[in-house]
Amino acid sequence: MRNKLVVLALLLVIFGLILHENLTKRPKNLTLTTTGQVEMCLSCHQDEKLDPAHDAKVLGCAACHLGDPLAIGKDTAHEGMVMNPGDLRVVEKTCGVEGCHGADVVKVKNSLMATNRGILATLLYYWGEAPHQDGNFSVEKLIKSGETSLALDYYRKLCGTCHLWKQKGDLPGFFGEKGGGCTACHHIKGKTPPGGDPKKTHPLITKKVPTENCVRCHNRSGRVGISYSGKFEAENYGTPYKDGQLSSKRLPGDRFYLELGDDIHHAKGMACIDCHTRNEIMGDGTSYAHYEEQLEISCQICHRNGKKGLTRKGNQLNNLVSNKDGQVELIGKLDNKKHPLHAPKQGICDYAGHKRLSCESCHSAWVPQCYGCHVKRDKSETHLDKLTLKETPGWWQEGRSYIRYEQPMLAVWDKEVVIVTPGCQDIVTLVDKDGNQEGSFKRFTMAALNPHTTSAKGRSCADCHIATKTMGLGEGRVWRENGQWRFTPLYQGEETTAGKTVPLDGYVDINGTPLQHSSRPDLRPFNKQELNGILRVGLCLECHKTYDDPAYKNYTVDKACPVYKEE
Repeated sequence: MRNKLVVLALLLVIFGLILHENLTKRPKNLTLTTTGQVEMCLSCHQDEKLDPAHDAKVLGCAACHLGDPLAIGKDTAHEGMVMNPGDLRVVEKTCGVEGCHGADVVKVKNSLMATNRGILATLLYYWGEAPHQDGNFSVEKLIKSGETSLALDYYRKLCGTCHLWKQKGDLPGFFGEKGGGCTACHHIKGKTPPGGDPKKTHPLITKKVPTENCVRCHNRSGRVGISYSGKFEAENYGTPYKDGQLSSKRLPGDRFYLELGDDIHHAKGMACIDCHTRNEIMGDGTSYAHYEEQLEISCQICHRNGKKGLTRKGNQLNNLVSNKDGQVELIGKLDNKKHPLHAPKQGICDYAGHKRLSCESCHSAWVPQCYGCHVKRDKSETHLDKLTLKETPGWWQEGRSYIRYEQPMLAVWDKEVVIVTPGCQDIVTLVDKDGNQEGSFKRFTMAALNPHTTSAKGRSCADCHIATKTMGLGEGRVWRENGQWRFTPLYQGEETTAGKTVPLDGYVDINGTPLQHSSRPDLRPFNKQELNGILRVGLCLECHKTYDDPAYKNYTVDKACPVYKEE
């Protein structure tokens, strides 16, 4: 009897399988990729058009989106599927498989855009939570560990949307467009491959990364992305008014902007990737502590006499060519436009007194300067943690004292004169869950920055040798008295919950004593001797106004002007 039941059960199973097979609707012609892989996905997704490198008929769908390419039913086929193959949580199974972009995955995950290592380590150091600013922190570790602190809570809630670990589409509006791992750069919003239907076709994936993709993140802090295109974040007043209404010129987050001169490279149609190299952007596999360590390019790579095109790390730029006349040209990576390269102007850039000047210190027309960051954390309210997407206690608010763009300040980084701007002038107030102040502190820091506002014409002599703000003294009045320089600042500092501040635009006093911290150990304001030398030339400018005046030929700091002799 038992054997009969077993045979009956087997017959029922066989009958069920035969019935299921007869009722299942299969495509008449199975679709094969060029690699010979059966792809049931393509039986439904017949209208998909991708770029040639990722064409579905070459790779199929499952190679990138996972799922089950042999399944017939929709639910089964979509099980385990990922919408964004570039997400760093799954990228080893998608973009990083053998034969595709395996080496790049390691590089990208160690890049500063993924780790935010420099931002995290510096913030912890500024706020007194780390002994130095070279710590090996990363966004990935914060996501997995859930670690937090006062500084990390601030990062999680106000800064945690500008990194490659952020999932695309996890937040509404502009913030949802950020992140996505590989697709943060290589996905082009609103564009489809040639001949594709925007309503049906796969989004465009390309290696020709447009500047607007970079600006999604590079529009706060140093603001180099928006500065490059000539946009200056203004004072939030929404002026000038248009038809009696607030200005329509707004950045994400309801930030108003004014239009100033754009960078000369932007004016000529150059994109970010025309200058910045692959390893600079995606990383070279090393987890660097700061941006200058990952940086490869400099102005001199293109604009100098002699051999062009070798980066600071000895790599050859792949978009420099010599034309038939032997002149070196840069080829635009988006439009193939040719840009002739020119050497620095002789007699100015190579002037002996300018040997220490970086190119940007003279050729940056303006720089965004955000003074006095007033930060408050209120424990009685909650705020969204951008890494976990959970509301946690502690609402953060920040505002500034004022913002300016004129007279970029100069300082010395190692042995080179560079531009500095307020890095983090933090004035932090802490409020407990009952609404009472439980603490406050302040930390003022100046940071080196290439503002990406390059102008063909350099700054005037007076802008460096007479403008006290450029020298790091801040706005104010300078004069000589009894053979010594004196200075009275226009701004006297602010009264805050953490005590009175130094003048916000004052990096150094007239005696060369630093008033604020520096973003790097080897970054400093001008010392007393350097300030005296700069101001001395300022006196000469009243009579000797141009750089080619004979008075400046073989000029040295020990030469005394008659004005000094009289004193």
